[in-house]
Amino acid sequence: MNPAQRALWYIESHLAEPMTLDEIATVAGVSRFHLVRAFAAATGLPAMRYVRARRLTEAARSLANGAPDILSLALEADYGSHEAFTRAFRDQFGTTPEAVRTATSTGHLQLREPILMDSTISDNLAAPRFETAKAFLVAGPTERISCDNGAIIPSLWQRFHQEVADIPARVGNVAYGVCSNGDDAGNFDYIAGVEVADFSDLPRRFGRIRIPEQRYAVFTHTEHVASIRRTVNTIWNQWLPASGLKAADAPNFERYDEKFDPATGNGGFEIWIPVRE
Repeated sequence: MNPAQRALWYIESHLAEPMTLDEIATVAGVSRFHLVRAFAAATGLPAMRYVRARRLTEAARSLANGAPDILSLALEADYGSHEAFTRAFRDQFGTTPEAVRTATSTGHLQLREPILMDSTISDNLAAPRFETAKAFLVAGPTERISCDNGAIIPSLWQRFHQEVADIPARVGNVAYGVCSNGDDAGNFDYIAGVEVADFSDLPRRFGRIRIPEQRYAVFTHTEHVASIRRTVNTIWNQWLPASGLKAADAPNFERYDEKFDPATGNGGFEIWIPVRE
């Protein structure tokens, strides 16, 4: 069972109990940092958002069935007050607990059913090579990415191709998709950029990051770029747990050289995952 599957089992079997991200990671057998990325890669959702949505879904069902005490439901869903529960419920479903109880139905709600893991693991992931990369600088268009808006990454690359000529002090012709500053909710900064010699003349509209010297497991993705999530899922949920290595809390990135065709998405690229013993 991979980390995401272990996490899903624990969440569903302990849904009515208090739980933290650290507890879920411990059961999954990986670090908090690893779990955030593995769970999002496998399900498309941050772990704790999934927990919240599942609890609110079960609460909605109870309300539709006539549950009289909203405060009891709030406490069962790990909210400290009626008001906090109502705010979260409205954010999730666009309506109030009282309205669902009055309607005696959840048919108008977008409920979060339990996720059943499917065969999203690739069976042809080639073994990585290992490299220790020296520190370097990357600059380019940037956005804060969440599991909800990951689809904007292709449009960020479109911006990159329109604006790359405006990036000064460029070094070489390799492009990088850098993921950094991840948080427990699965959000991260993404830069579609190039290596630069320095940031001194970089226009303010561009993001910038220093990639530190770091050891990496380097994977080659040979399929169309659209299937990257399957490869990333396999790395975090299959290869890394079995490797005996740990994920380092450092930026990871895609590396696109001259073989990659941005017009078609073909040609392949590399995925660099920071690791430690």
